[in-house]
Amino acid sequence: MEYHLNEAISVLERTPQVLISLLSGLSQNWTHTNEGGDSWSPYDVIGHLVHGEKTDWMPRLEIVLSDGPNKTFTPYDRFAQFEMSKGKTLNELLLEFDTLRKANLNTLRSKNLSEDDLLKQANHPELGQVALKEMLAAWVVHDLGHIAQISRVMAKQYKDEVGPWPKYLTILNYLPKE
Repeated sequence: MEYHLNEAISVLERTPQVLISLLSGLSQNWTHTNEGGDSWSPYDVIGHLVHGEKTDWMPRLEIVLSDGPNKTFTPYDRFAQFEMSKGKTLNELLLEFDTLRKANLNTLRSKNLSEDDLLKQANHPELGQVALKEMLAAWVVHDLGHIAQISRVMAKQYKDEVGPWPKYLTILNYLPKE
């Protein structure tokens, strides 16, 4: 499927409501349990999404669109949510994510990006040169990946409760990357 900004926005604007519907009002047994080790709980993932709305997608968009000589992204701290989320409830994080996402999409729409804008590039610290449309497509895939991750983590809470069905429930057999 070829990237189109309006189609991407149609997914990005739905993510907060999907997560609010999925997670609001659930017990911490569902929202604060992970897959073991250093894996993330749904709560951790929401904190990560909030942090990304503040420090990743839109600041990087501004770098790509800038006329400055140094168009290099600041490295992203994938673990900042652990400190940033301290003392916040899951519902507070969900509402913050919803608010930030709406504001970021309003800003994105206000840019009236052209096809030429979408081809502009900046330097990613690990990946090298990336085009704006690649970054915006990655934002959509990032959202969908975390929705899948949250669903997988939640499904695994019942792995020992489904009796003989795990061989048919492929979500239970996925092993997260270390």
